[in-house]
Amino acid sequence: MMGAVNTRTTTIERPEVRDAHTGDDDTPKFFHYVKKDQIIDSAVSGKMVQALCGETFPVKKQAKPGSPVCPKCEEIYRHLRRR
Repeated sequence: MMGAVNTRTTTIERPEVRDAHTGDDDTPKFFHYVKKDQIIDSAVSGKMVQALCGETFPVKKQAKPGSPVCPKCEEIYRHLRRR
């Protein structure tokens, strides 16, 4: 008789996945503050960028004046400008 096999099942927590888009046209719900030098590189290469709020994504769209801005990014940006 062979030795007993011990098997376990472990649940792995997944981070919350938020849908940042509002519709089929791939328009983001909010635009985020990102370092300027990362924007073009991401738009061309598809590399991920990290916004001030911590969200990561590839740049696909450019914000236009009056576009909705991520509230967390806006708050962080305001605090940075005060320095």
